[in-house]
Amino acid sequence: MSNISREHLEFLRGQRIKKLAVFLTQTLLLLLFFGIWEIAARLRWIDPFIMSQPTRVFRTIVSLSKDGSLFLHTGVTVYETIIGFVSGTLLGTVIAIVLWWSEFVAKVLDPYLVVLNALPKTALGPIILVWIGGTSASIIVMALLISIVVTILNVYIAFKTCDEDKIKLLKTFGATKLQILRKVVLPANVPAIVSSLKINVGLSLVGVIVGEFLVSKAGLGYLIIYGGQVFKMDLVMTSVLILAATAAVMYISVAWIEKKLTKLR
Repeated sequence: MSNISREHLEFLRGQRIKKLAVFLTQTLLLLLFFGIWEIAARLRWIDPFIMSQPTRVFRTIVSLSKDGSLFLHTGVTVYETIIGFVSGTLLGTVIAIVLWWSEFVAKVLDPYLVVLNALPKTALGPIILVWIGGTSASIIVMALLISIVVTILNVYIAFKTCDEDKIKLLKTFGATKLQILRKVVLPANVPAIVSSLKINVGLSLVGVIVGEFLVSKAGLGYLIIYGGQVFKMDLVMTSVLILAATAAVMYISVAWIEKKLTKLR
């Protein structure tokens, strides 16, 4: 600590103050949102039956926690999302490696990848249900399909833009393509792969919720559909808020993994 200059200490202190200010502002905005929502419902500016209100949402959370259904449905959605986006990232990365390895394969598959990326994968939901059946496997496949194409394109582009000078240097020393992949391409693109994870969290969650809308008997998507069908809007709004919190926690978890991997490099 004695080797750190006073200017650097002031800089670090300023950075901590900025981070604290951002956190406090974010918290204040969230509390303000819930406060305005509660007041609007109590004063009948909005219909609390349709829009619900924070106190009713809180009571619903307590009720769902007591009978254990909150943890069941949240756990199902998180499990399906994790399996979907991890599978999509791993398979997408493997396919991106194949495309980088073979220029011929890359040129052949390029138009198909463009079309698949533009195709709304949610439209394939009914087809997947017929092919696989109304099980959690079909929901996981739905999440995988949404995330895999994005992973392939992002990781492949990152591989292609890898430092050419380093690759040429290894080639001059007689390195094989596998050695170039292991020593340069993969290590240099760990951040791109982890960034794909961060993107895939949201995409996979979309796929899981769409799948749960269609077939599931458990999960946050199921709760949203069920609540809408029986006009329990408190249950719908509660499920949506829990879904938002779940997405935030999963994103923060992936960001934490990215930070740890960055320190190891």
